[in-house]
This record gives sequence, structure tokens and C-alpha cells, in this order.
Amino acid sequence: MPRASHHALRGTFRALLSSEFCYHTASVFDPMSARIAGDLGFEVGILGGSVASLQVLAAPDFALITLSEFVEQATRIGRVANLPVIADADHGYGNALNVMRTVKELERAGVAALTLEDTLLPAQFGRKSTDLIPVEEGVGKIRAALEARVDAQLAIIARTNAGVLPVDEVITRTVAYQSAGADGICMVGITDFEHLEQIAQHLSVPIMLVTYGNPSLRDDARLASLGVRIVVDGHAAYFAAIKATYDCLREQRQVVASDLSASELSHKYTHPEDYLLWAKEFMEVKE
Repeated sequence: MPRASHHALRGTFRALLSSEFCYHTASVFDPMSARIAGDLGFEVGILGGSVASLQVLAAPDFALITLSEFVEQATRIGRVANLPVIADADHGYGNALNVMRTVKELERAGVAALTLEDTLLPAQFGRKSTDLIPVEEGVGKIRAALEARVDAQLAIIARTNAGVLPVDEVITRTVAYQSAGADGICMVGITDFEHLEQIAQHLSVPIMLVTYGNPSLRDDARLASLGVRIVVDGHAAYFAAIKATYDCLREQRQVVASDLSASELSHKYTHPEDYLLWAKEFMEVKE
């Protein structure tokens, strides 16, 4: 089956953004999952940063994966994908100049869109992983991303965390990113439709929500009426793959069945305690 060009897939994604409907992403993490998602009729896929960290490094989502490692995985997916794929580019792997490099590399990898968040990453020791950079710095990153792209069809989506800020601050940030030229606004942490409505009325660009399956946000028609075009429910497919791999190998070795869930298995085999110990040892400022 002939594969659509990267430019054509970007056009397909732009058509989704321009439509009046709401689409749910497939979590794609390798070439096979991308082919499966396309064959099952998913309109769009997403390569999550946390999933890439698990798939490539078997490491927790502590901003440990490098740009080159993430791009390599995106490139493998881009070789075979027949659906547009969004890349979760985290914070752009550094400052605005690093963002420019990130955009160039991911565009060459074949993604249709990428999200850039205003989270302060890597998280400083003792600080929350949801700390945000100043809005002015976030605007600079969006402007740099737009300058760096070659194919104007590549969608640059600005992401912020609506769950850690008062509504008025979320509005300030999202409107600023929209004014900077972002092709869409991605938000995580929206709690319900009332929360979404307060912000969405100030936006004219398409909205992307990371809901993790929030039952308070399951009305696709209502989401679409508020400008939501893309919904990320989470990455259940990848965690199901972890669970299936564990159970298959466990049965092969005739090990007694475990009641660990997929997320618990992910925690067990990424050794997060080691990273927290190293962070305390090497990052804590001693007074």
C-alpha cells in the first residue's frame, strides 16, 4: 500500500484542525503501532514524550530522553505511518534556539505536528515538575519554532498546564501563544466543561486537550462546539503492550501470576527510586 508523503499527511492534519469535529489520537510508539493505528482507521496518532522515554530508555518521564533519541524514534514511525502523527516535543529540549533545532529535526522525521510546552524542564531539585517558564519565554519559543519550520503545513501547537494556574493566567498564556502565531493550543489539566468554556471563549485557533480519559470531558459534540479538534485520552496501548509482554514472558518461565497493573509494572521496571536518589545526591544544593 503506497504511503502518503509527509507533506500530504500534514495537509490531512490541517484538514482535521479546520473541520468541525473532535478526533481522538492513537498512541503510537513504534512503526508497527503506527501501521496498526492507520489500518484501524484512526485519523491521527501521537508519539508521547513519556512513552518514548519508556520505549527507548526504560526510564521514567524525568526529561531524560535526548532530542536525537526522540527524533530517531519519530523517524522510524515516519517511515511507515499512513496517518498524521503529532510529536510531543516536551519543552523543545532547551531554550528557543534549541526549539529551532527540535523543529528542524522533527520536521525532517516526518511528523505532521508538534507540541511545545511551557513547563520548566528538566525540573529543578525540590521543585514541582509542573513549574512553568515565564510567558514571555514561552512566546519566544513559539516564534522561534515558526521561524525554523520549512514546510508551512507543519503545525506548531503551544501547550500549557491549565491545572496548575488560575483561569485568568491560563487565558493570558494561551492568548499570548495564539497571538505569537501558534497553529493550535494544547492544554492539560482541564477539569470539566465549565473550566474549558472559560478559556475557550478567548481562543480562535483549534484546541487540543490531554484528558487522560477524564469522564467529565466525554461529550465529543460539546468539545467540538468549543473548538476542540484533538483529544489525547492517554497512552493505554503502550501500557497494554507492557502488560502483555510481562504476562507472555512470565508464562513462558512458569512464574506465578502477578497482580501488578500495567502502570505498576512500568514503575517497577523503570527504577524511579534510583533516579530520585541520584537527584538528591547530585542535584540538592547543600547549605
